[in-house]
Amino acid sequence: MAQDPPKITDLGVPLEQISDVREVGPEAEAITQVRTVRANSEASRYSDLEKKSSSMIEINHKESTRSSTDVEDNGREKVSANMEVVALKALHTDDDPTQNPWTFRSFFLGLALAVFGSSLATIFHFRPQSVGISITFLTVISYVFGNAMAKYIPSKGRIGRFLNPHGFNAKEHLGIIIMASSASSTAHATDVLAAQKLFYNIIPHPAVAIMLLFSSQLLGYGLAGYLRESLVFPTAMIWPSQLPLASLIETLHRNRTEMASRWKFFWIVFWSIAVYEFFPQYITPVLTGVSVFCLAQQNNHMFTNIFGGAAGNEGLGVGALSFDLQYIGVSAFYLPLKMITNAFIGYVFCIILFVLLFYKNVWNAMQFPFLSQQLFSADSNSTHYKIYNQTAILNDKLELDEEALKAHGLPFFAATHASHLLTTNLATGATILHIILYHPQIVKSAMGWGTNSWRRYLNYLKNPKQIFKYEEKTFSTTEDPTKLDPHHRTMLQNYKEVPNWWYGICLGLSVIAAGACIYLAESTLPWYLFLLAIVISYLYVVFFGALSGLLGFHVPIGSAIQLLGGWLNPGKPLSLMFFSLFAFTTSGQALYLVSHLKLGQYGKLAPRCTFTFQILGTVVGCILNYALMSSITTEQRDILLSIQGTNIWSGTHVQSFNSNAISFGGLSKYMFIGGTYASVVYALPLGFLIPLPLWLAGKAWPKYAKSLSYIVTPVICAHLGFLSGGINSSVFMYFVLAFTVQFYVRKKYPAWFLKYNYLLAAALSGGLELTIFFLTFVFNGAVAKQIPMPNYALNPKGNLDYCMRDPALAGARGGN
Repeated sequence: MAQDPPKITDLGVPLEQISDVREVGPEAEAITQVRTVRANSEASRYSDLEKKSSSMIEINHKESTRSSTDVEDNGREKVSANMEVVALKALHTDDDPTQNPWTFRSFFLGLALAVFGSSLATIFHFRPQSVGISITFLTVISYVFGNAMAKYIPSKGRIGRFLNPHGFNAKEHLGIIIMASSASSTAHATDVLAAQKLFYNIIPHPAVAIMLLFSSQLLGYGLAGYLRESLVFPTAMIWPSQLPLASLIETLHRNRTEMASRWKFFWIVFWSIAVYEFFPQYITPVLTGVSVFCLAQQNNHMFTNIFGGAAGNEGLGVGALSFDLQYIGVSAFYLPLKMITNAFIGYVFCIILFVLLFYKNVWNAMQFPFLSQQLFSADSNSTHYKIYNQTAILNDKLELDEEALKAHGLPFFAATHASHLLTTNLATGATILHIILYHPQIVKSAMGWGTNSWRRYLNYLKNPKQIFKYEEKTFSTTEDPTKLDPHHRTMLQNYKEVPNWWYGICLGLSVIAAGACIYLAESTLPWYLFLLAIVISYLYVVFFGALSGLLGFHVPIGSAIQLLGGWLNPGKPLSLMFFSLFAFTTSGQALYLVSHLKLGQYGKLAPRCTFTFQILGTVVGCILNYALMSSITTEQRDILLSIQGTNIWSGTHVQSFNSNAISFGGLSKYMFIGGTYASVVYALPLGFLIPLPLWLAGKAWPKYAKSLSYIVTPVICAHLGFLSGGINSSVFMYFVLAFTVQFYVRKKYPAWFLKYNYLLAAALSGGLELTIFFLTFVFNGAVAKQIPMPNYALNPKGNLDYCMRDPALAGARGGN
């Protein structure tokens, strides 16, 4: 006799999921047998049953996951309790496995947009005006081209059926997006190779350089593959940033009658924001930040520090009103309320902390700018800032010259930047313990600490081939069926998973190739530090990937990695570049694949298709990254090495990358280990302890445990340094918008929220990016002479918010 399902209070999952599992239980067992035995002769016996199960899931989906019909007893719309439920109700879980993504059109458009995106990203990496190709922009443009090909390419005959077999479908579209977005960025290894060539006169063989690009990117994919059961499949792993895109693809491709209102809504918002953004971006830039306090006190520098923020590194932007969506962003529409609340707590304490640090003159703060990421000489003062001359302390091999260091003295950070490094390290440690304490099942799954782990490891010793065999998840093998994401359940029924040996080959070949590259490219990185970097990368993906999947936030641990690398192999900037490449950037690529796997799960794209398209896009991107980087660094070498550059070419990115390698790699043991900023280092182990008191309090007083678990210490710690640079006038408005959407709109209008909110985020993002793209090329000097907007009241010469400029900045110059 079948047992009743556990109560919702025991599982912490919505009733809809529980009822879903109960209804399809017997059919699921049959499906499991089919997929386990894999016998074609047996499959026919269960085909009707599988169809019945699929239809039951679809019917159950329509009845339980579309919130527009959910009402409470009092007639009010039901509010979704958590983000897992929101993700289930906002997106459909049904699927049409007959849609074919493997078409000429998908490969043609995917490769064409990959070439376009990669070329543009690499070229503008060496220009003063950066241009990025966002995934939303690629979604819109690929939709236009895909439908155009389906409409105008003949479909008759053998060639016609090959070129245009059917209408443009969602699976093709999703594959194109994944392939193109995988290429539309500049690989971190490009900076390493450019810095070697420009600053160290080291030019690796083209084959070595391309192999370095491939291995650093694909190594991350290999790591991600082994973690997908922990970071992709569970319902709790929402990956909030993927929800707007998934909602957009549904709107574009589902039945036009069903999606009519959403279709119309998207395009109205898209074109409205595209037109509006011309004003804050070009015509009336004052809309970037309006500060009532600065308007009242235009000659008070303290007011600038606290209330200004419309220019980079101007001030904290307290109470400023921004009307420029580029700086506000659209994450307010999709990040969970839990994430936003903790971020706001950190933001408030960040303001208090920065003001106290500066005006209490901690680390001689008042000798240096309030906000800055530069290194400054000890000769600086409040009226004259002197930038530290990093090249003066290097020898002919561009390694640290200790005698020159003694002569010039140690550099200093702005106090707020040092605080940012400190709080980031706090957040790094706190993230690890937070995931261990509050989400131990993720760590157990990722590390293989389950009940049968030792038995499985013994089997691996007896039969090593089992390491590469993927143990397919099915209804019966899932320990807790109610926690199996319904999107993933549908995938299990319709598609084969990627075998572990695919990821194993990707990982193994990448490690071997990267290990060869660190010697052939004269990296000065010892082999054991290379292996340590890979271990760090894996741990980063486990812990920080979990935080990204749960809350949509990850801690930027680049500074912690650089500190560690500089301490382990001091005085060797090149070594630090390669250490950071494999410890930090590789993990970034892994998280990128994981997020795409979740997008593929939301869109019901076959896992093997997702894997293939992303690998192909990455390979194309790497080849173009290298070819264009090599050409530009050869033809524009003198300009890229100059301080100012030109309006066409600039070496800012590579210069900054090299400077960081020198400051962290060459000066780490002097500045941080027992030096002025030793507390930055101590913050890392201290961060491990921060989540512990709240967790122990929850154990001591169980009735408060749920409330205490709402406090996410890594997010709070990370936001303690949130305002250390950039344009801050938008931050206050961001939180106003976020609380309005996630607290008021979601609770007051839950049906509208689920139907339109994520689509609204996608429309705003796409329209905004279209305008920025157009302005960058036509008016901002990306490809031709810049056409500036004349100065007038709404486009002032000084700070856009009319705050007083720091007079010492006018005299800031490099040191000797």
